[in-house]
Amino acid sequence: MVDNRYATALVIGSVLSLLATVYLSVAVGTQNWFQYSTPPIKQCVNTTAIKNEFLTGDFEEKTYSSHLFKWNGTLGLWWRCIQVPLCSHWYCCQQGDLQTGNESANTTQQRNCTHQSGCTDPKTETLCMSFTLPQQFSTKVKQNESEEDLLRTYLWRCQFLLPLVSLSLVFLSGLVGVCACLCRSFTPTLVVGLFHFIAGLCSLGTVCCFRISVDLLNGKYRKPGGIVGSMGWSLYLALISFPLQMMAAALFLWAARSHRKHYTRITAYRVA
Repeated sequence: MVDNRYATALVIGSVLSLLATVYLSVAVGTQNWFQYSTPPIKQCVNTTAIKNEFLTGDFEEKTYSSHLFKWNGTLGLWWRCIQVPLCSHWYCCQQGDLQTGNESANTTQQRNCTHQSGCTDPKTETLCMSFTLPQQFSTKVKQNESEEDLLRTYLWRCQFLLPLVSLSLVFLSGLVGVCACLCRSFTPTLVVGLFHFIAGLCSLGTVCCFRISVDLLNGKYRKPGGIVGSMGWSLYLALISFPLQMMAAALFLWAARSHRKHYTRITAYRVA
């Protein structure tokens, strides 16, 4: 027989665990962990070449980082995205942004580009590329491009593996909880609480590893002036999942421990 207090704690803990799992799953599957705000481009750019290089070019950290800086990029655990104009070929700034000096050459180029693009204030499209498994475990190099950067390498690998470990532990704790219900035993609840505690630490570790990794990336490849980086909503979802998992773990552990004490007292009373 389970006391109502313990049953209530189990129900609330299960709801918190479910919310944390949903938040973390959505965060892992989206790309808005970190985003860059880029000022308008003030020169003619071949957008077709940019798209081809981003989508089909070789995977190089320096290359895709420059695209993220220049084209309002967003970075996630498994995705990298940029926003480019929908102009068919060329994209240029407005003529008013051109300097009055050297007007003969610059204005001619501007008019030609604008004529080819057919849009002075184009809409943008989002292009996304996923990190493959070999890319997730690729070796990061230092500024001299010859020595391995162990810190950035293992931070990147941890930010990829830790959320998977967290979700796996929550799934495993759900299986343990189902088995406990079928066996009508309260003891496995302690294991469920421990799993949620470790899962919460993994969620927090994911956010910390990603944030440090992005700071090191921005420090290695200097952002051009005027570009602002900020944390996205996906990172906040992952961060919210940490206290939810910790609260669920606390409820499960409290219910398991209190029920054990209560059961011990009842047993001792009956023996006496």
